[in-house]
Amino acid sequence: MPIAILDPFSGISGDMTLGALLGAGLDPDWLRALPARLSLDGVAVRIEQVRRAGIACCKVDFDIPPQPHGRHLREIRALVAKSDMPAAVRERALATFEGIAHAEGEIHGVLPEQVHLHEVGAVDAILDIVGTMWGVHELGITAVYCGAISVGDGTVQAAHGTLPVPAPATLKLLEGHVIRPGPDGAGELVTPTGAAIVRVLSSGPPPAAYTPLRSGYGAGTKDPHGRPNALRLIVAELAAQEALLVEHLVRLSTDIDDMDGESLAAAAEELRAAGALDVVLLPTVMKKGRPGVQVEVLSTAAAADRLEGALFAHTSAIGVRRAMVERHALPREERTIVVLGHEVRAKFVMTPDGAHRGKAEFDDLLRVARSSGVPLRQVQALARDAVERAAAGSVGSTTAGADAPRRHSSGDPS
Repeated sequence: MPIAILDPFSGISGDMTLGALLGAGLDPDWLRALPARLSLDGVAVRIEQVRRAGIACCKVDFDIPPQPHGRHLREIRALVAKSDMPAAVRERALATFEGIAHAEGEIHGVLPEQVHLHEVGAVDAILDIVGTMWGVHELGITAVYCGAISVGDGTVQAAHGTLPVPAPATLKLLEGHVIRPGPDGAGELVTPTGAAIVRVLSSGPPPAAYTPLRSGYGAGTKDPHGRPNALRLIVAELAAQEALLVEHLVRLSTDIDDMDGESLAAAAEELRAAGALDVVLLPTVMKKGRPGVQVEVLSTAAAADRLEGALFAHTSAIGVRRAMVERHALPREERTIVVLGHEVRAKFVMTPDGAHRGKAEFDDLLRVARSSGVPLRQVQALARDAVERAAAGSVGSTTAGADAPRRHSSGDPS
């Protein structure tokens, strides 16, 4: 279960990240085919090998026919929704665009939906973001960490005029991450796209120990003398003593004493649908001895603003507490098993002693039971066998129940 470590010693941008992924093993032909998969007709991908201060790097550029200058968030959501990308990739890509819209909206005092994404709404930025999120998925990377980010210095020209480096929205997106100014005379080293990618992908600083497997360098456009303008990406395995993923997350909490149980349960489902990593309802005692419920939401930093808004929208909360938390988790990945001829998602983890275990998604098993007419308990047993074989053999797909009896059912055929 490989991890990736971003080393932004000369900043980070979307094209630099794509180049680093290519250098670390992403298939160039896959990237060349990406515009067509996003229905971005007429866009060509150019991949070159260049040098930055003597280091061989991949440089990615796009040849783009005339396009609208930027887009609104709803247009980008529609573009992403009609693509065939995996669900996890779609979620991360949308979180990246939404993070930029929220940051821009907060800086300019408008709602995220009203933000016109100038540079980031352009075709090259869309390809940078989707390509990065999908490329990480293609390489099978289970977690991404990021070192200290060099942000540059001076000023930058943007759609709204001359802005200090890092630009206000970029700085907003980098909150919670370790940054450092300079080097002197570097100008802008972190773009809004690069900052948003870090915000969504990074689980925090790199682990103390890891085993590098391969690395890639993605070139920036400028080629300053004596300094490699490149992003390094390291694909690695966690060392034995670092077998747990360390994730820096946000905990949102609020106390409720004026909502019924059904409404609270519905609110929890809305929060999960909005991207919460976990939602917990805890009984508590509030002022004057009134019984209440504490709602705790676990979120990535990128989704915290959106989930805070969802808390206010779906509960009677008038205040939300925030706290940064550190979660230690087993390395995990999602694979596909086949049960009674149906694809079923299964989540696998690796324990500190190197063993693997997994569990099939209940919703998928229920769908198989309804479609095949086989009792759920029997489907679950078949899935357990398939998961155990997959965990023991560490393979991507396992079939179960090929010879199991089937009968037609009038249940949900989906």
